[in-house]
Amino acid sequence: MTILLLIRHGENDVMLRRLTGRMPGVSLNEKGRSQAKELANALVHAPLKAVYSSPLERAVETAEPLATSHGLSVQVRPALIEVHYGDWQGSTYKQLNRLKKWQQLLKKPSRIRFPGGETMGEVQQRVVADLETLAAEWQPQQESEEKTDPIIAIVAHADVIRLALAHYLNMALDDFMRLYINPASVSILMHRGSERHRVISINQLAFFSWPEPSAIVPPEKRKSQRESI
Repeated sequence: MTILLLIRHGENDVMLRRLTGRMPGVSLNEKGRSQAKELANALVHAPLKAVYSSPLERAVETAEPLATSHGLSVQVRPALIEVHYGDWQGSTYKQLNRLKKWQQLLKKPSRIRFPGGETMGEVQQRVVADLETLAAEWQPQQESEEKTDPIIAIVAHADVIRLALAHYLNMALDDFMRLYINPASVSILMHRGSERHRVISINQLAFFSWPEPSAIVPPEKRKSQRESI
């Protein structure tokens, strides 16, 4: 059995303003760096065997404190990279909300290809394939003397994690945005070889507290914004 910790990267200054996608140079802000440290502290006793990350800065920066606390190095996995949003990358949500195709995406994401980019189905396929590969690589052999099941950490992005979870929950692709994934949260998968994989938890936070009123997104804005960055 292999345990996979799916971790969303910490906060940055572009969140909720632009469709960040694969924009270079987007690093964690002060709160994001604090989240990465809190996450590492929360998982300090987890017997991690490896830490993998999307190649983007904000993911690697989230993974580094966790890897360091376990004497590991961050291993970059290209297949874990954010969705290729194509021509929409870098656009503000205000600009996107004016587009008919964007509104169609919010209702039926499975039917839309990002202009010059990927479909959500393609993203789901590449991410799930990579998770399956990693889980199989770490699957203990029957003759192994290991007393604990291997645990690996995987740092990626909101849509990447939601699409993976939707697959393992057997959810329709059009429903994947019903899953909410907070920055620096952990969702846990159990890989049991040829058996059906199990979702152990979704969107766990290292330290939970009710947000200040100013930090809560009003319902009218929530409809027009997506949680991915």
